[in-house]
Amino acid sequence: MLDSPGAREDVGLMAEFTVPGAKAGAPHAASARKAPVLETLEFETPDFETPDFETPDFETEVLIAGGGMVGLTLGIALAGAGIATIVVDAADPAVLRAAAYDGRSSAIARGTQQALGALGIWPGMAAAAAPILEIRVSDGKVGSQASPFFLHYSHLELNQDWQGPLGYIVENLATRRALAVQAAGMANLTLLAPARIAALERGATAARAVLDDGRRIRARLAVGAEGKASPLRKTAGIRVTRWDYPQCGIVCTVAHEAPHAGVAHEHFLPSGPFALLPMTDAPQEAPEGGGPFGRHRSSLVWTERRALVPALMALSEVDFAAELERRFGTGLGRLRQVGGRWSYPLGLMFAERCVDARLALVGDAAHVIHPIAGQGLNLGLRDVAALAETLVDARRLGLDLGSAAVLARYQGWRRVDGALLAAATDGLNRLFSNDIGPLRLIRGLGLAAVDRAPPVKRFFMRHAMGLVGDLPRLVRGEAL
Repeated sequence: MLDSPGAREDVGLMAEFTVPGAKAGAPHAASARKAPVLETLEFETPDFETPDFETPDFETEVLIAGGGMVGLTLGIALAGAGIATIVVDAADPAVLRAAAYDGRSSAIARGTQQALGALGIWPGMAAAAAPILEIRVSDGKVGSQASPFFLHYSHLELNQDWQGPLGYIVENLATRRALAVQAAGMANLTLLAPARIAALERGATAARAVLDDGRRIRARLAVGAEGKASPLRKTAGIRVTRWDYPQCGIVCTVAHEAPHAGVAHEHFLPSGPFALLPMTDAPQEAPEGGGPFGRHRSSLVWTERRALVPALMALSEVDFAAELERRFGTGLGRLRQVGGRWSYPLGLMFAERCVDARLALVGDAAHVIHPIAGQGLNLGLRDVAALAETLVDARRLGLDLGSAAVLARYQGWRRVDGALLAAATDGLNRLFSNDIGPLRLIRGLGLAAVDRAPPVKRFFMRHAMGLVGDLPRLVRGEAL
């Protein structure tokens, strides 16, 4: 199952900063929750030298740069737990919620859905969520029959304690609108948008920002949720491991004649995975609500060699549909594109750490992974769940939310999950995105072996559902 690549986490741009360094120190005592802590971080924090910061326009506990799906979810989580939070975003909220802004969809794992439910967000997007009941994974070539070896996941194979859909596919527009509704009127949440952070200082007792319109904000902690090009991360001097794949992702919505029955299809081709993910049927009044194709829809995530993508993007809708059918076949009847078509270069990025002095990173600011497993947004929202729990627990203990000890807990908790998922998605892409005979045989046999080992299948299903590991309370469906 794939993610739609290029999903925006929105931008709160930074112009100039005073940034301290960081160094590792000795281990410290365990915090209130049993979460992994790898080290205590000690930061060099110079005194503030800017007189204007002495009279801020806003005093808050947490300042979040970036109000996209990850950043605004964090704001809702913190504000709902009584932590005063300001979210700064460069985009006009009305533009983000417009139908023409973003026609893509995202995979929502079961654990992520439980977190959104615990925060009160899920009811506002549930009607737009198509359940994933089965996942069918196959290997093949364009224009040829799929390999006889395959892997089939079904929600019916889960143990009684895990019954329910494997996950959901939700249009980003529905998610953004649900977040906006939940955020509206929250007593402890302030959204400043459109606005940009023009300067930020992080010192021993606070982080202090100046917006591009001159307003000043003082906070205990700043959070970078502005996406893969995060200015906060760059100016903090946090190094990253990164490389580009020789692939682009093509995404759009596809209408088809037959219903998908909740089945997500992932077909591995030599150029990369080709996936059709189940969406809700189009409303009757929508352009795709009638005609020969009917209302049935799926989200396309097509990984292709970069050199071929410009020509594919230039195809007419008729020719593009023909290319889809060459790769997918006619199992769902005739196919056609609905709405816009987007393409994005694919790459991997992993920050060496996700904290610095009075700074934490979440989502794509901390890690960008290949969309092959459909885990990009889910990984970011698990960051949100872990950071929110860390800060709420620290506040209950009377701790400074931006202190090195509190941030070390978050760093230790999230480092392993992010690193393992980045490595796994990279390895899967390299294993399957080729036409090497021996590798084709090995991966085919591997798919067949897993398909015939129910305990192994159930473990992989739970992992894809985001229900494996040291789970934050929100991911377990519990309140903060």
